[in-house]
Amino acid sequence: MRLVLKPIIPVLVAFFGAIASACSPYTDQPIRSGEIWPDDRGEHINAHGGGILVHDGTFYWFGEHKGERSSSAFVGVTCYSSKDLVNWKYEGVALSVSDDPASDITRGCTLERPKVIYNKKTGKFVMWFHLELRGRGYSAARAAVAVSDNVTGPYTYIGSGRVNPGIPAENVTDADLAYIDALQEIPRSWTPEWLEAISKGLYYKRDFAGGQMSRDMTLFVDDDGKAYHIYAAEENLTLNIAELSDDYQSHSGRYVRVAPAGHNEAPAIFKRNGTYWMITSGCTGWDPNAARMFSAPSIFGPWTQHPNPCRGEKSEITYGGQSTFILPVPGKKDLFIFMADIWRPRNPIDARYIWLPIQFEQDGTPYLEWLDEWNIKDYK
Repeated sequence: MRLVLKPIIPVLVAFFGAIASACSPYTDQPIRSGEIWPDDRGEHINAHGGGILVHDGTFYWFGEHKGERSSSAFVGVTCYSSKDLVNWKYEGVALSVSDDPASDITRGCTLERPKVIYNKKTGKFVMWFHLELRGRGYSAARAAVAVSDNVTGPYTYIGSGRVNPGIPAENVTDADLAYIDALQEIPRSWTPEWLEAISKGLYYKRDFAGGQMSRDMTLFVDDDGKAYHIYAAEENLTLNIAELSDDYQSHSGRYVRVAPAGHNEAPAIFKRNGTYWMITSGCTGWDPNAARMFSAPSIFGPWTQHPNPCRGEKSEITYGGQSTFILPVPGKKDLFIFMADIWRPRNPIDARYIWLPIQFEQDGTPYLEWLDEWNIKDYK
């Protein structure tokens, strides 16, 4: 009798695939955008304008705590944890506002879009956010930073200010500044001449000595451990990308202007196959608008604008939401979650969330389509 040995590789692949599936932290529960998302207490998650840090196999979601009548900060930055991105545990207030009326973050200030990153060299968790001083509207336009030894906090507030005072942007030329210096008068707002002046650096130069404005923002840590602060500057007319110091608690002095006079806010960024992608929104207050998308071969550019990445019904208003963060999902090679907020200014605490998987054309261009529900386990 002749013994026939059958290949065992398919069996082994199936076996180890089953083990990997069994070990996956992700559940069969779907993600449904726009609905109430209860935490472990049964309360709608209150972490708006936020972002997610992955640390030691756990997801930590940080965001703005909003009340029923006001978007001002009367509580602070909340934190939630999860193993599967669907079931969330309330971890408490990571950064509390202050009862001291002299504090930058006194109760009633405006504290927006908090993001947290971990510094492997120092072992510190570093939080940055957009800060407006109480009673001063949106005139302060500061970047603020806090730190903690523990991921869930409490975070200690360090300080706030404008960004890179007295330091030139790397992509502002002498010709740009000569153009501004030669202006006899400031052109009327929103005329082609005014937009040209903004593009050349009219507001950049205005804010040079005191530092660039910083409003809607996000953070990004690159493969080499360098971290970057991406924020709306120049009255929200221009984006800046600024490198952080080695400890992530200040700026290194390197920065560039992106899409000058483009009027972008709500930046969210990710990197795939060596290309940097950024999704932003226009500036229409609490009302949604069409998303914008940019790409670059380097974090410092040059950045190229692409058409609206959203497709289908309500694509012209980003499905009713505004971008806040893009999360690369561990263990899922090409799963990047686009996170957005559906603002409800008349009842801020009821603001909802949009989470959609970013899809890709054959040439690698990202795009978004609305899904009533989807499951992380469906992605390899």
